[in-house]
Amino acid sequence: MEVLAEGAGAGAGAGARAGVPDVVVVDGDQDAVAHLSALAPVLLLTHSPVRGGTAGAAAAQLVHGQYDVAQLVRTVRATAHAGAGATVTNILPFRNPASRVQRFGLSAREVEVMDLIASGLTNQQIATTCAITEKTVKNHINRIFAKLQSTTRGEAIASWLGTRTAS
Repeated sequence: MEVLAEGAGAGAGAGARAGVPDVVVVDGDQDAVAHLSALAPVLLLTHSPVRGGTAGAAAAQLVHGQYDVAQLVRTVRATAHAGAGATVTNILPFRNPASRVQRFGLSAREVEVMDLIASGLTNQQIATTCAITEKTVKNHINRIFAKLQSTTRGEAIASWLGTRTAS
């Protein structure tokens, strides 16, 4: 990852326009979200979840105190790849992977890979994001599918997100 610019208020938009960002990370300034979302997908770091309104619809979100550095990095990457439409709080529940680990028995790396699968990344993109080979990604996916009792990415994602219906 490379920081292209930093700024506050109106300066944030000017700095972001200096480069071509893959994602804009905003810390608490909900008013800046609408403006910055025209430049790139936005990840909003906030003290409480934003429901509705421009900021809630235009940005993925993480709530301070409810994520660690690894989750922040995964969320920045997922937002860059999937865009703001794939809001973290609604689609990819990065904030509490422990419940899914217990429910499905996945390792920490498998959780990371499954989150990236659910964000729509290809095997090659997952390999790049995780700094592993594509063969290793495929091995993780095979183990994940077995643990989730799935045969397709769609089934695995539906299980992961809790939307899978009995067949």
